[in-house]
Amino acid sequence: MDYRPVTPEDLQELARILPPERISTGESQLDLHARDQSAHPACRPEVVLWPETAEETARLLRFADRRRIPVVGWGAGSSLEGNPIPVCRGLVLDFSRMNRILAVREEDFQADVQPGVVYQDLNDRLRHTGLFFPPDPGARATIGGMIANNASGTRTVLYGSTRDYVLRLVVALASGEILELGTRANKSSSGYALLHLFVGSEGTLGLVVEATLRLVGAPAEVSAAVATFPTIAAAARAVFEIKRAGLNPAALELLGPECVALMNREEALELALAPTLFLEFHGTGASQLAEGLEAAAEICAAAGGLDFRPGLGRAERDRIFKARHGLGEMIQRNHPEHRILVMDVAVPLTAYGELLAAMGEEVRAHGLTAYTLSHAGNGNVHLNIAGRKDDPAEWELVQQVSGRIVRRAIALGGTATGEHGVGLGKRRYMPLQHGPSLAWMRRVKELFDPRGILNPGKIFPVED
Repeated sequence: MDYRPVTPEDLQELARILPPERISTGESQLDLHARDQSAHPACRPEVVLWPETAEETARLLRFADRRRIPVVGWGAGSSLEGNPIPVCRGLVLDFSRMNRILAVREEDFQADVQPGVVYQDLNDRLRHTGLFFPPDPGARATIGGMIANNASGTRTVLYGSTRDYVLRLVVALASGEILELGTRANKSSSGYALLHLFVGSEGTLGLVVEATLRLVGAPAEVSAAVATFPTIAAAARAVFEIKRAGLNPAALELLGPECVALMNREEALELALAPTLFLEFHGTGASQLAEGLEAAAEICAAAGGLDFRPGLGRAERDRIFKARHGLGEMIQRNHPEHRILVMDVAVPLTAYGELLAAMGEEVRAHGLTAYTLSHAGNGNVHLNIAGRKDDPAEWELVQQVSGRIVRRAIALGGTATGEHGVGLGKRRYMPLQHGPSLAWMRRVKELFDPRGILNPGKIFPVED
């Protein structure tokens, strides 16, 4: 599509919508909003804007739509597939100033928030209420970004993803119309679920300006365990059996020994260098948790486990999961001369072991440096592959290996992205995964955004 560049006259009109201190064309701000945490190339926007209200957001979109200037919403820039990179330049709307928790209704287990609220800050605010918002992607992600990506994380195996906690949205459309979707009721059979179109749409249909979130009670008791295995295959078998036994762990994370070595070095954890499962259970009492851990220990032993260390205290559990959340940054920090391609695929549990084996074969066959980390209970696998920055041939090899693994996951009945979204990195696989239904997605996009100004270049293949 042909988009108009931002002109001096456009800047004058933008200054009639926002005060000058919330408009920037400065190089430092353009650079800060040119890339996320992925390895995708940076692309500067032309202007960065900081709306503070839904009405300001709507006016900015109405202006951009009339002038046919592309617009990208910005949360914290923590995404991993180039989701907010403004590849067609234009305007970036940074929602960091729309960061108010508007209401907490403890009796309804709900909170109303603006899109710039960081989910950890929301949970800090909720701490005294005994409630919390469960999705936990690890980075300091904003609620708006989590909704745009349908973020999940380590607790998804028990609590589900962001989509499961969005009851109501207020969105600003490309036309400038403000639309309210969903209700504050916990269930509804009324009409089409338009709300769910926007969760995971990566800002391509509209921009979230307010959300009502469902909250849940914080667990009374938490217990954790570490299990080690001789092989990734044995650990994968244990994952399947734990799920089949109905033990319902709150977290079930599988890490390769290369990840464990890195965590040991960076956080002094002294874990055994072997394929490792981290398990966490939530419950109402210590005896209930003890029974679950005992059953998990028996399953791991039957799968060939080498060791099972239960009953980790909260402090040790927190250290381990802090290290787990920090793995992405650790990997990059320990390979400064490399770019890191972060893979994100998911398959049915019955195909989980086969996918892990295929990944291992690809890495060994090409002598690549890679790290396997997985939300095992969901069959969601991340493979972080390193390619030297000064070696274009190696980076091309990394991308080829990634492509083969993604196609293998789809062939196994899985998805090209379990939680990171489509963004730039996975759009080429959309026809393979979705077939004819991709054309219907495009029709939906054209209905809500007929001029194509909202986050162009994302989700749909560029050649399509």
